[in-house]
Formats: sequence, C-alpha cells, structure tokens
Amino acid sequence: MTLPDLPSVSGVLSARDILRSAESIAATQEADGALPWFTGGHTDPWDHIESAMALTVAGLWDQARAAYVWSAKTQRDDGSWPMQFRLGVIENQDADTNFCAYLATGLLHFLTLTGDREFTADLWPAVRAGIDFVLTLQLGTHGEIHWSASESGSSGEALLTGCSSIFHSLGCAVTLAERLGDPRPDWAAARRRLGHALREHPEAFLDKARYSMDWYYPILGGAVRGARARDRVRRDWEKFVVPGLGIRCVADAPWVTGAETCELVLALEADGDTATAATLFAEVQHLRETDGSYWTGLVFTDDERWPAERTTWTTAAVILAADAISRTTPANGIFRDAAIA
Repeated sequence: MTLPDLPSVSGVLSARDILRSAESIAATQEADGALPWFTGGHTDPWDHIESAMALTVAGLWDQARAAYVWSAKTQRDDGSWPMQFRLGVIENQDADTNFCAYLATGLLHFLTLTGDREFTADLWPAVRAGIDFVLTLQLGTHGEIHWSASESGSSGEALLTGCSSIFHSLGCAVTLAERLGDPRPDWAAARRRLGHALREHPEAFLDKARYSMDWYYPILGGAVRGARARDRVRRDWEKFVVPGLGIRCVADAPWVTGAETCELVLALEADGDTATAATLFAEVQHLRETDGSYWTGLVFTDDERWPAERTTWTTAAVILAADAISRTTPANGIFRDAAIA
C-alpha cells in the first residue's frame, strides 16, 4: 500500500502542518490504542474514531489501526460501548447510540483511503454488532433513534445532532456491508425512516436549537442537502457565525470553537459551498498551537482560550476539513458523498 499525499490548503496550512497536527494526536495515544481528548484525559468512542480518521488522512496508518482494534476490543457483547473511559477504566457505563454507530464511518473512511480490505473484514463484526445495537433504540414514532441506554433501559429521547450523525453512519454501514458481501437492506430501510424523521418531524427531537450542531449536522450527515440546506444555513448564519473567528458552540455564549467551525466547513463543502468553507477554515486557525495541536475554543469577549485544553478531536476536525477542501486523499468525500435517503 502506498501512503497518500497529505492535504494542504494554500496560504493556510501546508502538508507538513497537517502532519504535525496528526503527530500531536498520535502523541496522546495510549498503549492499548485509545485516543483520549488529551494526554491523561478521558476517551469516548466517537471522538476516538474522529481522531483515528485524522491519523489515517496523515498516513499514520499503524496508529489508526491500533485505534480501531481498541474499538473492537472494548465493545460489549450487546454491540454497545461504554460512554467514557479513562486510562483503560470505564467511567460511564451508559451507551450513546451515536457513539456506537460511528465505527462504521471510521472504517469506511479507512477502507476507502488505504484499500486494506483484510483489516476492514476483521473489524466488520464490530461494526455489524454496533449498528444492530443502535437500531434496537429506533423506538420513536417517526423513525428517530433514542440517544442513550443504561441498565434501566432507553433514555426515551432523541437528539437531532446525534441522529444526523447516525444517519451518516448508517449510510457508511450499508456501503461497507455491500463491499464486504454482507448486504443489510434492513439497515437501509431504517436509515430511510430516520432521514424522514430528520427532515419532516423536528418535533421528534429534543429542542437544542441554541447549539450550533443542531443547525448544521443535518447537512453534514447528509439528510438535508441542496436548496433546503442553503435555506437552513442562511436562517441561522448570523446567530452562530462570528466573522473572522469561527462559529459559536452555543448561540447565547461568546465562545467560538474549532471543532464546530470545522464541522460547519465540512457541511458547507459537502453541499457545494467550498468558497465559504475555505474562508471559515482560514479564520479558525487562530486556535492553532506551535506543535500543530488546536485549542478547543476562544471566549472572544475576554480573548481567552477556554477551556485550557488542546483536544485531539478539535485537531482531527481540522485535518478532515483540510482534506475535504483540498480533495487530496481518496477518502476526502466521506461526508460529501453521503446520499439522501
């Protein structure tokens, strides 16, 4: 297998800058393969996968493989993962359905970029079990999926952001199933139901409209595209975007965050607005540190970086956004190519 070219964004980040950022993620990796938020911090199964995807983009494939093996080894018998680990110890036993679905996105990304079918086939049972678990929580009237489960059962509530991400992961899972000769039409049907809920039944989800993720995630996940997506972007642009700095995590807080900004970059690029995406990408670089890592966010009224953490998943979102904008690796379209169903 030949390592890919590294992404670069002219006038913003060089390929060497991208590698340096990926190396800052790899430096946090624990002996068992876990990729925590930062050295000594906790690990959650979703952000862990996001970081593994960034390592793959940068050609750090051995580290990415170790991360995916960690995912397989920490999966429970029912197909779920605990919500939070720290240094190999489970801190939160509950399962988050979005977390449990995301391995499908990561593994399709890995296969598309590396072509490593053997490794993908080895990890396929973990993806299959995870998706099957997630769909046991598709209990809503309209096809929405409850966001978590504990020993006492389902949370009984669905989140728009989480379900939008699950919609994307289901699409990746269906594609993986077809490529590996294990088609799952039941997953495709479940995804169609979920997509309908996301587009037509906002009342099925908890009201989290003050969070920017609920604004752009239906676009990022692929459930909303085209004119409807552009209307959605225009509607809340001034509510969340801070010119020159990025986007707010929460509408009523003076706090811009790198991961949310780069996810919006990915959403805009996926829907065809590459110019605006590139502008936002350049503007958020004020969060970059000299070692290539990124601060989580900035309280712009005080000009204070907060929290005082450089999170792996923020850096990972930057790397994935750079790949999408530059269209460098074979997997640069992992979000753009999500088909509406």
